[in-house]
Amino acid sequence: MKVRSSVFASFILIFEVIGIALFLRGFFPVPVKSSFSSKSKLSDLPAEPLTGSTPNSSRLPQPLFKRVVIMLVDALREDFVFGPNGRMYMPYTRHVVERGSSHSFVAKARPPTVTMPRIKALTTGSIPGFIDVVMNLNSPALLEDNLIWQAKTAGKRIVFYGDDTWVRLFPKHFMEYDGTTSFFVSDYTEVDNNVTRHLDSTLKRDDWDILILHYLGLDHIGHISGPYSSLIQPKLMEMDDILKKIHSALISKEVEGSLPYLLVLCGDHGMSETGSHGGSSEPEVSTPLVLISPAFKRKAGMEKPGVVEQIDLTPTLALGLGLPISQNSVGRVIQSVLEETSLRDQLRFLHLNGHQLSCLLKDSISDYEKEVGFEQFRVAEKAHGNWMKLYLEGNTSEVLTNVGKKVLRQYLEALAAMSAALSKQLGKYDMYSMIAGMVFVFQLLLVLLLAMPEALSGAAAVDLPILSALLSLPFYLLCLLLASVHVLVCTSAESSCYFCSLSWGLVFAAVAFSSAMFCILVSIATRRLPLGAKIHGKSPLRSSEVDWSLSELDVLLLAGTVGHTLSLAASSFVEEEHQTWYFLLNTLCLTVFQDVCRKYFREKRGSGDDEEHILPSKDRHPSAHPKAEIFSEKWLALATPPFTLLCCRLLRSLNQTGVQWAHIPDVGHWLNSSEHKVVLSLLSAFCLVLIYFLVQRRCSWVSKVALALGLLGVYSYRAAVGNVLFPWHHSGRTMSKGTVEARFVYVFVLGILFSGTKDLLRSQIITADAKLKSRGLWEIYSGLVLLVSLLFRAHNLPVLCCCLLIQTLMAQFIWKKLHYDAAQTTIMHYWFGQAFFYFQGNSNNIATVDISVGFVGLESYIEAPAIFLTALSTYAGPLLWVCHLVCYLSSERDRSPVAVGHGCYCLALLRSVPAAAYIVLVTVLRYHLFIWSVFSPKLLYESMHLLLTAGVCLFFITMEQSPSSRAGLQCHH
Repeated sequence: MKVRSSVFASFILIFEVIGIALFLRGFFPVPVKSSFSSKSKLSDLPAEPLTGSTPNSSRLPQPLFKRVVIMLVDALREDFVFGPNGRMYMPYTRHVVERGSSHSFVAKARPPTVTMPRIKALTTGSIPGFIDVVMNLNSPALLEDNLIWQAKTAGKRIVFYGDDTWVRLFPKHFMEYDGTTSFFVSDYTEVDNNVTRHLDSTLKRDDWDILILHYLGLDHIGHISGPYSSLIQPKLMEMDDILKKIHSALISKEVEGSLPYLLVLCGDHGMSETGSHGGSSEPEVSTPLVLISPAFKRKAGMEKPGVVEQIDLTPTLALGLGLPISQNSVGRVIQSVLEETSLRDQLRFLHLNGHQLSCLLKDSISDYEKEVGFEQFRVAEKAHGNWMKLYLEGNTSEVLTNVGKKVLRQYLEALAAMSAALSKQLGKYDMYSMIAGMVFVFQLLLVLLLAMPEALSGAAAVDLPILSALLSLPFYLLCLLLASVHVLVCTSAESSCYFCSLSWGLVFAAVAFSSAMFCILVSIATRRLPLGAKIHGKSPLRSSEVDWSLSELDVLLLAGTVGHTLSLAASSFVEEEHQTWYFLLNTLCLTVFQDVCRKYFREKRGSGDDEEHILPSKDRHPSAHPKAEIFSEKWLALATPPFTLLCCRLLRSLNQTGVQWAHIPDVGHWLNSSEHKVVLSLLSAFCLVLIYFLVQRRCSWVSKVALALGLLGVYSYRAAVGNVLFPWHHSGRTMSKGTVEARFVYVFVLGILFSGTKDLLRSQIITADAKLKSRGLWEIYSGLVLLVSLLFRAHNLPVLCCCLLIQTLMAQFIWKKLHYDAAQTTIMHYWFGQAFFYFQGNSNNIATVDISVGFVGLESYIEAPAIFLTALSTYAGPLLWVCHLVCYLSSERDRSPVAVGHGCYCLALLRSVPAAAYIVLVTVLRYHLFIWSVFSPKLLYESMHLLLTAGVCLFFITMEQSPSSRAGLQCHH
């Protein structure tokens, strides 16, 4: 059955996306949770251990605190409080830490370090997964057992002001609340003032028990300008003044003989060296935890803060308020908080925490009795019963104290072991769905590889043996085998599988599809082999129209792409993937330089006119050029590869990325410092002017005017937000949000896109004008460039400038003059796109995603445009090179429109390879903890890259003409 290349590529891409979605559905784990649907109750608490008689009553020690104030400062790093600059940033807080009645800790947050998962961790004591990064955009109500629900059920009156994520997670839980959006990162003033304005009246009242304040300004400053911004110190001093106000108000309301208060200062996550968060670097996971209460001993000096898990705060607050610990909590009570209570109460608190962890261990691990922590807890519980017997008998000897301290240590060891065992069980992977998705993806990938020669041939069609496969005996045998495996897995699996929950109709369709793909795959593979060609009556040398001779460049492109895919098997290469692309790009430039030298110095002048090539130059005839122009063309071609190498080296110094060297200061940090704002202003202006001259050449005069005004608006926007200066501006002027200037640019972006789309549709519907079509594509491309220049930070404009400059030089003097074919050009674009992804400062860490660009031109948080702008800015490098590939191939004279489809076909194939490699890798390494901090973000990036490429490619593939109008197209590899 003959299928057009475009239809075949569309079919493969769609089903490959489905396969990856199925795999990701199984990969993102279900968090460790208790199997009981009900929540913890006071009546369910265990009795106090007692040996030799009936158990004691389920007595709870008296609550430790009457009132609790939680001041959560978003993105508060531990070095902002405990570091060398702590006394300057937060002087009052530092004084309380050093001399006050307080306990100080460095609380370790687990990745993903984004707000919603961290709030869930703080309130439930559980460890959220990376799927919560997606849920962070629209947080649903939290239904599992949590501290807020327990407090409300116990009659505690809760007041909340701050991030509205709390309001969405806990609807109808707060007696009074005022939520502010956490996503509009351009605002770092009003978002905190809206919290502080309630403080004076609330602190004077006595009608609340728990007050929660979530300040967002520090996090927003980090997203905008990083942790070393001049805005950081004023904001931290503002937070310090607020803490002082709260502390003073609590002290003034303290009554002799009543329970003391507790003031908690903490952060939900830290802040990376670039000001973002989400990953697992030390500055992102290390947050301060300061507990202030008159119940604690007054310190005599600065002590090194202890290290605890952030989730340890949950059982500590629950027991301190006399509440049951949440069922799904894997935290352990902070023992130093209990130091001033009696030994009996300390043991009782630890027993309650141990009982809760042991119950969760029973629900989560089938062979829980073999766990060291569970056995230690049983031993400690028995020893606790013996101690209670001595205690109730009135024994007051030193032996009783020593035995009690020994039981205390046994409890602490048991809690640590059980908490660690539960933490390792980050989730239960749906292995069946992962394997099913992996099989789909690899079947499709192999079919793509085997069908590539036919798809790139002159016929531009693929012969798929669909009918013969469906009528073959192996197809029905495979269907029976896979159906049997499905029944066996679904009836014997201990945990629920997503694939097993599907209807039998969908399951049978998936089984039939997989069986058919396997039969088609075997048939195509047999036909490709020499033996298979002889069976079909064809000579193996003539079984394909494609010439498979490989040049030096072909070997490099093939080896580099395959080598990059193989490098993904090592986590170090994933963390430092940019180094792989930098090396490959440098090697590519040297190889291209060799081809240029061979063309102009080693070969005869006339040889280039007679050789076959896929991308003929529009200037093929030597008579079209004067000698001087030919001479200058030669030297420009020779200069292009070295110039590209120089640009790449400069861009590497602009943004440090990866893991190992991300903390090292780079040129971007230098440009963004306030002392060099004039330099940044001049550089930005020069880059914008150069961008205009590089992009406007193929646009209509209307688009040229719109582009010029739009780029002027880009500079005006950057000046409005304080990144650059106009000559008449004073350096100390007040900054604005730049909303008007950004919207001014958006108007011109939409105008250019409309003009390009109009020309493109006219060329396809009204008249078959190739020039009109080419102009429409280039105008769409110029509109995209204008939008990216608005979203890029000022110091990143040289990245965009170098991208356009390299594209122009390579297209004019390399791809045309050296007659590189569609596949070679496509792979080069793919390599450049990947490298420029990292030149922007991106990495495989979620923390490098700059979410502040999602609010350029917005006055409030609007989900759809914010997500679109953030994704566009993040993937601007690969997207610009994909779009340039389409525009370049479509603009070549005497070429068939199918070339666009062929180039996109190759690009989609290249994007499939690393994504498929990752699927196998994380399936094999599913039990290793490091895949959470490294491979989960990378999997998301690879999947989004594939979706992005697929969408762009499918759009332009649909514009192909009928096969009868196509000219022959030959690829050399």
